[in-house]
Amino acid sequence: MSLPNGSDELDVLVVGAGFSGIHQLYHFRKLGYSVKVFEAASDLGGVWSHGYPGCRVDSDHPLYQLSLPELWEDFIWKERYPGWRELNEYFQYIDRKLDVKRDVSFNTRVVAARFDQEINRWIVTTENGLVVRPRFLVLCVGFASKSYTPEFKGLERFEGICHHTAHWPQEGVELKNKRVGVVGTGASGVQVIQEVGPEVSHLTVFQRTPNMALPMRQKNLDEKSQEQQKALYPSMFRRSKQTGGFPYERYPKTLFSATLEERLLHWENLWAQGGFHFTVSNFNDILMNEDANREVYNFWRDKVRERIHDSRIQELLAPTIPPHPLGAKRCSLEQSYYEVFNQPNVALVDLNESDISEVTSKGILTKDGVEHEFDVLVLATGFDSLTGSLTQIDIRGVDGVSIAEKWANGVYTNLGMTCANFPNMFFIYGAQAPTAFSNGPTCIEIQGEWIVRCIRHMKENDLTAIYPTPEAETEWRALVMNTGYRALVNNAKSWYVGANIPGKTVEPLNYTGGVNQYLEIIKGIAERGYEGFGFMSTGGSLQDLDK
Repeated sequence: MSLPNGSDELDVLVVGAGFSGIHQLYHFRKLGYSVKVFEAASDLGGVWSHGYPGCRVDSDHPLYQLSLPELWEDFIWKERYPGWRELNEYFQYIDRKLDVKRDVSFNTRVVAARFDQEINRWIVTTENGLVVRPRFLVLCVGFASKSYTPEFKGLERFEGICHHTAHWPQEGVELKNKRVGVVGTGASGVQVIQEVGPEVSHLTVFQRTPNMALPMRQKNLDEKSQEQQKALYPSMFRRSKQTGGFPYERYPKTLFSATLEERLLHWENLWAQGGFHFTVSNFNDILMNEDANREVYNFWRDKVRERIHDSRIQELLAPTIPPHPLGAKRCSLEQSYYEVFNQPNVALVDLNESDISEVTSKGILTKDGVEHEFDVLVLATGFDSLTGSLTQIDIRGVDGVSIAEKWANGVYTNLGMTCANFPNMFFIYGAQAPTAFSNGPTCIEIQGEWIVRCIRHMKENDLTAIYPTPEAETEWRALVMNTGYRALVNNAKSWYVGANIPGKTVEPLNYTGGVNQYLEIIKGIAERGYEGFGFMSTGGSLQDLDK
């Protein structure tokens, strides 16, 4: 089975039709290359092609969009933090502007890829039997496309409705006046809980670690103010690349160099602004100095406790002693999360006191012998983040080793975009890049533009293969580890370090040196003739790579 035009050869195959896939398609089209996109879902948007109750982004307007002027000049957003339906509208708008879908094959899941050294092309196979041979393979599968469900005993016995948030039915699920159980209090758990809490007959929340959620300060947007602000959009997009991925400024002081009054007033200002201002624009040592972090946590704790009536629930949701540093796990954004637990029809189960024993036909049995019954079970249990999106595909390099095997005992990449022994393969918004510590489109555009320029350089110079050297890969891993281990993000069992997946190597999975520093590094690599990479010209062979 081949492409509709009868050819199975492409300059570039892009996997995934979300932000990064569309960005790549746009730029490779402009260069006149033959390029197609394979997308497993039935429409554009990547993870935003469907959503669970309350699903929305945590980057505020106008950051969470592509910076191409033709895509923002006449688009009007409705909310400061758009929900998944509004993001769907945005992706359909992109299609109307760019005619994206004519080069996207939907319901086409890539299951395997191997590099053919004789022709310096990838052989890519899909679930429905399509086989193509692109020169370059660009994986735009995001960092959270492989969901994770713990091995709950008896899960298959549950007679009610059960869905993981990542696989929520497109048609939705009727939850009004139902008994609902939610396992997990990460971002999706927080969003589901605050959305369905007011309408269900009873809600049972199973929590292991409290979410140090921050006030979202959601608001509706009007057309007039957006039109006035658009003159600043180019500067805002550029500034995001000069800072930490958001156009927010880190406070230029360490916490203990400020007076008590200065701290309090600064915190109150950040709290009022909402969103990630409280973490990104706080004192510049809060993610490095545990004592400073504890002071910030105490402010957060007291703010949250003001909203919770019951003292036991206060201690469970905002404990006196933090379970980990604030920011070591991703802080979710909330609107009414804490108020939900004041409702008489809401129960909070602390899994540290009594863990889940098994799932029964009626609900969940905890180890204290209590059976919690419900009609709908929501699994907000997260993802095999940052690596799982790639390792779930059988991608094999020139030595026959799969990417899953290569990363089994630790991740090795060069620049968080390439891997030794995997020539002509690039990936965006994944492991060992600024991914989880950046606004998504900002990181995507930085990496995407670098990849486009690299491939253009190769085409212009009659080069058919590029591969990072093992030495460069080892050096990049060392930099990621060195910067990562200095930060407090390692003081929590989170997906930032892979600790949420049993058996996964626990280590820093993001480059935490900052978006601005990352951009300077990768620009320097390109300017020095792609230092740390080897090239093959037309007629050359990569046979020596697997020796």
